[in-house]
Amino acid sequence: MASTFKGLLPVLGLLTTTTVFSSWLSSSGSGLGGTYTVCSPTKQIYTVADPERVECIGVVDGRIAAVGEFNEIYPKTRAAQHASVLKIATQLPGHTLLSYIPFQNTLIKLLEKLTPGPKAIQLSPIEALYPGFTDAHAHVIHNGYMLQLPLTQTKSLEEVITTLEEYVKSHPEVESNKEKWIEGMGWDQTKWNGGEGADFPTANDLDKSPILRGRPISLSRIDVHAKWVSTRVLEIMSATGALPPASKDDEIEKDGGKIMRTDDGNATGIFMDKAMNLIPEPEWSDSQVQDYFDKSVGMALKYGLTSIHDAATDAKSIAFLPQGTLPLRMYLMANSPSTTYWGNDTTSFPRLYNYGKDERLNLRAVKLFTDGALGSWGAALLEPYSDNPSTKGIMQTRPEVLNEFVQKFWADGWQTNIHCIGDRANKAVLDVLEAVLGQEEHGEKMYEVERMRPRIEHAQIFESSDLDRIGRLGVIASVQPTHATSDMWYAETRLGSERIKYAYAYQTLLQHSPNKVLPLGSDFPVEGVNPLLGFYAAVARLSHSDSSLRGTSPHGPGGWYPAEKLTRRQALKGMTLDAAYAAFAENEVGSLEVGKKADFTVLDRDIMREDAAFNEILDAKVRATIVDGALMYGAL
Repeated sequence: MASTFKGLLPVLGLLTTTTVFSSWLSSSGSGLGGTYTVCSPTKQIYTVADPERVECIGVVDGRIAAVGEFNEIYPKTRAAQHASVLKIATQLPGHTLLSYIPFQNTLIKLLEKLTPGPKAIQLSPIEALYPGFTDAHAHVIHNGYMLQLPLTQTKSLEEVITTLEEYVKSHPEVESNKEKWIEGMGWDQTKWNGGEGADFPTANDLDKSPILRGRPISLSRIDVHAKWVSTRVLEIMSATGALPPASKDDEIEKDGGKIMRTDDGNATGIFMDKAMNLIPEPEWSDSQVQDYFDKSVGMALKYGLTSIHDAATDAKSIAFLPQGTLPLRMYLMANSPSTTYWGNDTTSFPRLYNYGKDERLNLRAVKLFTDGALGSWGAALLEPYSDNPSTKGIMQTRPEVLNEFVQKFWADGWQTNIHCIGDRANKAVLDVLEAVLGQEEHGEKMYEVERMRPRIEHAQIFESSDLDRIGRLGVIASVQPTHATSDMWYAETRLGSERIKYAYAYQTLLQHSPNKVLPLGSDFPVEGVNPLLGFYAAVARLSHSDSSLRGTSPHGPGGWYPAEKLTRRQALKGMTLDAAYAAFAENEVGSLEVGKKADFTVLDRDIMREDAAFNEILDAKVRATIVDGALMYGAL
């Protein structure tokens, strides 16, 4: 034994002088990271696996090492801790002695004597732990952009004007320079006039304010499918030839955009969907993108998000993101305004798999757009809008172009995630996907849906037969429950009493899914960043508004079309494991299982109790957000 120990001294010397070993020693004591256990005396650790609830989890080097009762998981976590050190040690210079089992056993015995066991963290009886929450559809940079001049709380045209005036007066660099652009986001004309809604605003409305008159102003609607600009912007566009005459309107609409005009053909100041690209807004600087990103990610971690699917990441943002260490996981959906195929542009859109120091960045999907949004009468419908019979909405991409793009993206191995809200848009996309999935080569199918995992983003309004078809094809419906509770006050007015029956049909979509997969997101900044707002909307189908509408719906306190509610178990799976599946990550994250990454969220209460009031969900607060076993927000 003495000779064995003497032979191990060089190895021990190497180990104890490495940062790996020292960090391992410190992580076994104070702090969060390395090796530790987390236990709940009330078994309020939800795994989204079997068993559904456990007392404890053990974490070693950023992964789940054990799940179960404390007396079971502690020795397993300790063993995994030792195995981790041995694995690291064998990669160091002079490691050859560790290839012999006697040396390994001796080292383990020494480590047991020299170091404390895993740190034990005990939750309070009311706290609960869940797999890290994922937002399956969001816009990270745009959320930070919105925060610079948010208009989401405005309830009238007058409030928008007042907010803009206060912004100018509080920013000297803007007030002193009338040529400096003012950009904001979040107005929603459906909330104006005491919630009765209003027509689109105009450039002339902005000119009524002496403070705003003569300034270039561009304001994105809450859904980012319409922009409202000032007269000064229209003047700039006219002077530079960027504002097409009314004679070009048919061509613009054919290409997926619309310019609202007066009866005499003048632009009113509202540009919809692809027509928004005509507005010559200043390009964001690198420092602005960094600021927008930092603000959004900080909010996401505060609300318990450990992963975000960024739905429409442009080339500039893609180039920006890999430059630093990401504090959470990001699954990007590349997007380009190009009208020609861009999936083979590896410079602007490089394929990224578990990229970066912490392997948290992925780019293997693209985002395409089929139509606009319901609130701006842009969702493409099969029949005219019930409250605006002059239009059926906007198809941003013609079916034949969509078919060409999907064929090429699939051939190049991209997942295609396609924005569809109206029933005409959903039908067109399902037609394309059904045709591509049915293609054969040498008597065999060219594409399997399990391998390609095509997604329809929003999946909002369908014909009854297409609700069946999306499930039969195995296409993933990626939905945002807060859209239902935000739109419920005007959706039936837009669609009528018959079409609304097949809209926001989340339970129906889930039951039709062959894998029972329904990823949930928010579409922030269109909706709030807090994922518990979506959880509440999914299970209650009630308004989460801070106003008198909170806890109500057009159908009363039982919820809006309550048959389409999700259960709490379904909703939790939708914002964890289902979202992971939609990003090809179900073997790494989404549930608390041995070997998976230790991403989890701790709340100050249990949101899974069926006997608890729904408003308890809205009152819940995040205690801690953990990514790769490391504390990213809060405390434990």
